[in-house]
Amino acid sequence: MPEQSEQVADNDSPLEVGGLTVHLTPVAGRTGVRVTVERDARVVARVPADADREALGALIRTRLAWLYTKVNTRRAEAAERPRRRFIDGEGFCYLGRSHRLKLIDDPESAPVALKNGRLHLRSDHRNIAASALVSWYVARGRAWLPDRVRPWARRMDVPDAYLNVRPLGYRWGSCSHHDTVNIHWATMQLPARLIDYVLVHELAHLHHPHHTPEFWRTIGRAMTDYERLRTELDEWGASIWLPQDDAADGRPMTSG
Repeated sequence: MPEQSEQVADNDSPLEVGGLTVHLTPVAGRTGVRVTVERDARVVARVPADADREALGALIRTRLAWLYTKVNTRRAEAAERPRRRFIDGEGFCYLGRSHRLKLIDDPESAPVALKNGRLHLRSDHRNIAASALVSWYVARGRAWLPDRVRPWARRMDVPDAYLNVRPLGYRWGSCSHHDTVNIHWATMQLPARLIDYVLVHELAHLHHPHHTPEFWRTIGRAMTDYERLRTELDEWGASIWLPQDDAADGRPMTSG
């Protein structure tokens, strides 16, 4: 008997095609295949949940020439991540808005503070400015995010979710056992609507660890325009500030 074909709904692990790793996103009700190259040069195929993996591989192989060109373009763009300097007038984002840095000589003030639309940095902290700014983003996240996540958590039936703000490499968020949602401190640079998407994405993972069709349906029930927000988040990923050591390879931030 011929070997039975395998559907994406049963196995949504990435496909290896022509030396490229193609990440599969099954979408309930979708009839066509959409292949894109994200800002971080990941190849993503949004496909019908009942799509046949072997047939998908054959289809993607016909698009390899375009994919190779697009992947190389994305990698070149990522390598151009702008470096930020800790000088007067340099811009750093908070909640989607760029605030110009202002060096101040005030030993009584906090190392970093947002005042009158300017991001104040104490001059005597300039040598450790990156760590001081990271600490400020962490503190702002821990103060701002709990109220933001609470209504989403109730809507998605995880009212006891615990939120933590910490470094997560190049991921916006992650989740772990015991209903814990981890959010990267750099997420505080995003507009509020994109932070909401990151929160909803991770809350959905508390119900569904993998990117199954039901995972995306869970997100869609809570946030009907999530596909648009996900695309916008990818566009922000290459411009987010990270300390120089973390950003040395130019990779953009990515969602899980």
